[in-house]
Amino acid sequence: MTETSTGGLTPGGVRILEASGRLFYARGIHAVGVEAIAAEAGMTKRTLYDRFGSKEALVAAYLRRHHEQWWARMRERVDSAPGPKVLALFDAYLAAAEESHYGCPFLNAAAELRNGHLGLRVVADHKRQVREEVCRLIEAEVSAQGAAQLGEHVFLLLEGGIAHRGIDTGVDHLRAARTLAERLVADAVR
Repeated sequence: MTETSTGGLTPGGVRILEASGRLFYARGIHAVGVEAIAAEAGMTKRTLYDRFGSKEALVAAYLRRHHEQWWARMRERVDSAPGPKVLALFDAYLAAAEESHYGCPFLNAAAELRNGHLGLRVVADHKRQVREEVCRLIEAEVSAQGAAQLGEHVFLLLEGGIAHRGIDTGVDHLRAARTLAERLVADAVR
């Protein structure tokens, strides 16, 4: 039975996902073979294939797991933040960026994966959910007129700041994007 979702993982499946996550993020998805993942996890290649079926399915499971973990941390931050809550979404990205060295794992994966790859579908779904969350948070702060367009603008600021994190390893652009978003939201609320 393959472990293509992140729920109900066996301890071996968890070890494989943790090892693959470390290696994929640090070295790149294409640069890491199943042999290296199995060795890092202390498992055999056969166990990896028994658990996940293919490297493609493992990549998708790694990205789903990363999404679920990140989303839970983001949700906690946003739910406990004072308004405007969309800024807490920026803060969640800032906290994640300060802990990472190689940029956004979803953007990194998108740069490597071909169309039709299971992992690319996970990336697209993650980004869609982030976009929807930004728009939802904006609509909660701003009157209906102009909220959708503002949500799109704030989402693009967020994504631009995140993308630049992978280029220069600093968080200055992400902080600047947060400041611009704060101004845009404040102007729309007035």
